[in-house]
Amino acid sequence: MVDGRLGLPNKNIDWFIFISSIALVVLVCVPLALFPDQGRELLDRVFGYVTDEFGIVYVLMSIATMVFLGYLAFGRFGHVLLGSPGKKPDFSTFSWAAMLFCGGIGTSVLYWGTVEWAHYYTAPPFELLPRSDDALRWSVSYPIFHWGFVGWGLYCLPAIAIGYAYHVRKVPSLRLSAACAPVLGKSASGPLGRFIDMLFIVGLLGAASTGIGLAIPLISACLTEMFGVAPSFSLNVAVIAVITALFAVSVYVGLEKGIKRLSNVNVTLAFLLILFVLAVGPTAFILELGTESIGLMLQNFLLMSTATDVFSSGTFVESWTVFYWAWWLALGPFMGMFITKISGGRTIRQVVLGTLGYGTLGCTLFFVVLGSYAVFLEMNDIVDVVDLVGSDDAPLAIVAVLRSLPFGDLVLAFYTVVCLIFAATTYDSASYTLASSATRSLPADEHPERWNRVFWAFTIGVLPFTPIYIGGLRSLQSAVVAVSVPLLFVVVVMSVGLMKSLMADEVG
Repeated sequence: MVDGRLGLPNKNIDWFIFISSIALVVLVCVPLALFPDQGRELLDRVFGYVTDEFGIVYVLMSIATMVFLGYLAFGRFGHVLLGSPGKKPDFSTFSWAAMLFCGGIGTSVLYWGTVEWAHYYTAPPFELLPRSDDALRWSVSYPIFHWGFVGWGLYCLPAIAIGYAYHVRKVPSLRLSAACAPVLGKSASGPLGRFIDMLFIVGLLGAASTGIGLAIPLISACLTEMFGVAPSFSLNVAVIAVITALFAVSVYVGLEKGIKRLSNVNVTLAFLLILFVLAVGPTAFILELGTESIGLMLQNFLLMSTATDVFSSGTFVESWTVFYWAWWLALGPFMGMFITKISGGRTIRQVVLGTLGYGTLGCTLFFVVLGSYAVFLEMNDIVDVVDLVGSDDAPLAIVAVLRSLPFGDLVLAFYTVVCLIFAATTYDSASYTLASSATRSLPADEHPERWNRVFWAFTIGVLPFTPIYIGGLRSLQSAVVAVSVPLLFVVVVMSVGLMKSLMADEVG
């Protein structure tokens, strides 16, 4: 075993998964860093090929996921408890929802919540006239759709599959391959299973580095505005170092004392920010636009879920909807494992409805309040949000939006702190999950070794240098799409395996 006080390496670490995953990441990142122009071009080609050729697969996968989760929640398996009979939930509902939301979102919701509508306003769906009233209506509704039920469903499905294997069937490891075992049989513990687990680690590292790649320029822009520091690569390095140190400490302390407490604090601060903007901003406008946006999304949910641009010359679905489903899918197994670890004692119905409900509600609040306030500034010629976003200055647009509020300097400082904590709560969860996947045996009452968790924390901290160095939103999107493709097949295998297990245990 291991000396728990020292957390030294032992035989419980799967060194093949550990070393081969790192080696594969290095083989991908080093050439991209050495040849950034060629790397950017390659990633752009990957994005175009995948979204054009496989876009319909992502659309169909999202629809199938929602139908399957509805069956699980409201069908005969909804009452199944993830744990031994009579087990109580491991965490209170507030802490569970806080960890769920913070682990799955990160700083991205602060970034996109403020400016995503501006991208759609100038390049709207359904071949609408750019910058028209109709374009504006859809531009504030589509973000709620992209960050709503479907996305959280792509998180939830792996959570149920992995959680059932872990809590009910008592599989003593928190790995993606374990959820595939009912279909793969003995192959799940052989080379194929190892490959699936390695694929998961590489995919999570790629998606996590992309998320941080969006957060770093935003936090750097806030610091530049507050302290007058010139924007530079060195500043980005310093921000990455601070975030990495923060979530390394959190993941070192552990799930109960570190991740849970940090998530509770984060949710509290984040919603204080939302309430402040709602209270001191144009409250009536925000509520009216938000209500209309939610209504338009709900009325057209099926249309938005099945849109494919088949008769359109535009690429809205490929550039945005497919990208988002790829992003949620790439992070899905990670969130599945993390939700599994915090959901002992809850039923399948509770996990499905809680994940989709709390996740969607949290994201909707950010998009309604921050997004609507930014629209108000644009419409009243207070901040030129659209043109700033269009010139790839989205972080500057966000800073300008925040500075327009009363006590703008204090709001900007508060916002920066929330960004830092949001980044930490997401990536300490990712570090914990990566460490779990590289551990051979991990019963429900145990945790990965501390050194293992901290190692993956620093790995996640180092990786964003490549996408930041290459630069550009499309490069970040391309990296996510590329790592998500193989996981399409893994999710199908997990879903089939879950049904086989549920039906076999019901008969038994």
